[in-house]
Amino acid sequence: MFQISAPIRSHRALRPDIFFLELEAPSIAEKAQPGQFVHIKVSEGFDPLLRRPFSLHEIKGQEGTLGVLYQVVGKGTKLLSQRQAGEEINLLGPLGKGFSLNFSGDHGVLLGGGIGVAPLFPLAESLISAGKKVTVLLGARSEGLILSREKFSGLGCRVLVTTDDGSLGEKGNVIELLKKYLTDHPVDFLYACGPEIVLAHVDRLGVARGIPGEVSLEAMMGCGVGACLSCSCARKDENETGKKYAKVCSDGPVFSFGEVQIHGR
Repeated sequence: MFQISAPIRSHRALRPDIFFLELEAPSIAEKAQPGQFVHIKVSEGFDPLLRRPFSLHEIKGQEGTLGVLYQVVGKGTKLLSQRQAGEEINLLGPLGKGFSLNFSGDHGVLLGGGIGVAPLFPLAESLISAGKKVTVLLGARSEGLILSREKFSGLGCRVLVTTDDGSLGEKGNVIELLKKYLTDHPVDFLYACGPEIVLAHVDRLGVARGIPGEVSLEAMMGCGVGACLSCSCARKDENETGKKYAKVCSDGPVFSFGEVQIHGR
């Protein structure tokens, strides 16, 4: 883990409330794995006091840069959206446990709901590089909230889209899209990130059908390194050390299907 001041290479709005932040952070970019996150001090002062966690949307080890895709949802992300190229941002990383990249078989399905697509892009890059076949299922309320579709297609992924209002792809939700897809296609491993209600359904579906997989959880965090316990979640069973709770920041944010209790069931 490194604590650095990273120059902002670029920072732009993709939608009125969706931003892409590119940082020069070679020490972190060299070590980061898909699914890990950085903890960013969003302002120069002490308000807000706590850092904010962000998934890594791009990891370019050779170029020494990181990309963060985020949505403005509160004070912290609003302040971050006002930072300009050339400024420096203090961040900690890489943090947490990332996705598993080696699974039996060759077909991985990545499911992203809304801004939950953020950590799935570097995962798709790594799986494609490893020779895996990757299918991406994207879901959102409407067309404008479907993110990174072209980027996934550019990697060679098959991309299927669903929207609540039918403005792009099939009309419906991404869980129904997943169920239909699983009816006709064998899947060796399933990854998901998005709202907890989506993750709860994916987790349950994977366990019921015997498909191994992982979910990436989001949580409010204090320290980001497992010290403050503010992001604890209940395990479904005690682990081998007898612990009943897991810390999203350090034991996760990626968990195997059936490992932790996910709200929204």
